[in-house]
Amino acid sequence: MTAPKTFSIRTFGCQMNEHDSERLAGLLVADGLVPATNDQEADVVVLNTCTIRENADLKLYSALGHLKALKEQRPDMQIAVGGCMAQKDRGAIQQRASWVDVVFGTHNLASAPALLRRARREGPLTEVLDAPDPQANLDMAPALYAVRESAYAAWITIQTGCDNTCSYCIVPSVRGREISRPMTDLIEEATMLASSGVVELTVLGQNVNSYGRDITRRGPLFAELLRALGEVAGIERIRFTSPHPKDLRPETIAAMAETPTVCPQLHLPLQHGSNRVLAAMRRGYTLERYLERLALAREAIPDLAVTTDLIVGFPGETDAEFDELLAAVSVAQFDSAYTFIFSAREGTRAALMTDQFIADDVIKDRFERLKQVLDRSALLKHEARVGRLEEVLVEGPSRRNAAMLSGRTRQGKLVHFACQDDVRVGTLVSLRVNHGAPYHLLGEIEDIVRAPRHKVRIPLRSS
Repeated sequence: MTAPKTFSIRTFGCQMNEHDSERLAGLLVADGLVPATNDQEADVVVLNTCTIRENADLKLYSALGHLKALKEQRPDMQIAVGGCMAQKDRGAIQQRASWVDVVFGTHNLASAPALLRRARREGPLTEVLDAPDPQANLDMAPALYAVRESAYAAWITIQTGCDNTCSYCIVPSVRGREISRPMTDLIEEATMLASSGVVELTVLGQNVNSYGRDITRRGPLFAELLRALGEVAGIERIRFTSPHPKDLRPETIAAMAETPTVCPQLHLPLQHGSNRVLAAMRRGYTLERYLERLALAREAIPDLAVTTDLIVGFPGETDAEFDELLAAVSVAQFDSAYTFIFSAREGTRAALMTDQFIADDVIKDRFERLKQVLDRSALLKHEARVGRLEEVLVEGPSRRNAAMLSGRTRQGKLVHFACQDDVRVGTLVSLRVNHGAPYHLLGEIEDIVRAPRHKVRIPLRSS
């Protein structure tokens, strides 16, 4: 009897890419393949790509360079490239890396298994659609097609695409316009996930706040969706990412405050503290408007943790405007932030502002100064939690110390704590915080709230 073919998926990029890889793994398993432990043993290697920043290109072609040598040793091996960079670069990928067998885009992820079979018969091929295929669109596929890495936590995609026009962002070009999934489908998927042992859901979308705007004249339905998901039996925690500040509505804040399973955690990307830069970024709000909505959320939701995204070195950013960013961060007092250096992406408005690009040494200095302000804010937030009793969902071994476990509080805070024989991944524990650092907390378990209930899942690789 012939052994089944094996596959490996390497993921670059955001949570949306991670979720796409889980669903792709599910389809490959349904097609008769089984997971390999590494690329060296895999008959099929899929690179699921990101294109948000320039180094994404470097990561992809570096990975393909390593795979070329492997394929020379094993000619029957197949290499596929999918995701956002495949959507953007299309045929250019096989021009630069002729050993790639299949290139597929963001709109036809569901076709990947069939494309791999075709490539074995016909040779290398590229198939990238300009819009989602309504007949075979995995971007909208339910949990049935996902092979999840986590047994207790899952992502649920509520929309694809983005209708915003941020001048630095290429996502609308590679993901297309916003398409919302029907709420009935989402509730059914959440119910399926809960029945399989999932207790924590993370809702995904490019702009979750605008969910449903394309399927109803009443306006966005995100607040209604949060409340409906909160009624699914077995789901104990709900998080979401990413919202857009201009679309954060009072009804969404109310739904967060009034739905017990929605975690008191809000990721609200500011991007910059200068109104001129925000306008050049085409963000659709001012700093004052952002801070007003942030204040409303903090007033309504007790113990709310707020994280954000920030860009340093946007074209034309002056010293005075960078100081405005530092001042805004000081006022906002974020729990943490994802900070990025501006990366020009071909096809965006900002990429054309070459005469206003900032020198690398200036950007590096600004980046370090911003990090110092953010670290001070994060440390203060974490030190304020020392002595508190926190509910923590155990995620697994700590990367900080092999003798410890890690988990997250309802606010999304990372906590490290000593191992115990009766505490496994997926356990919900009550933990006393005894130390706060800028990027994590330390604590001691005081009680086990609930034992895990889950099945073993197939691990997926990330880069």
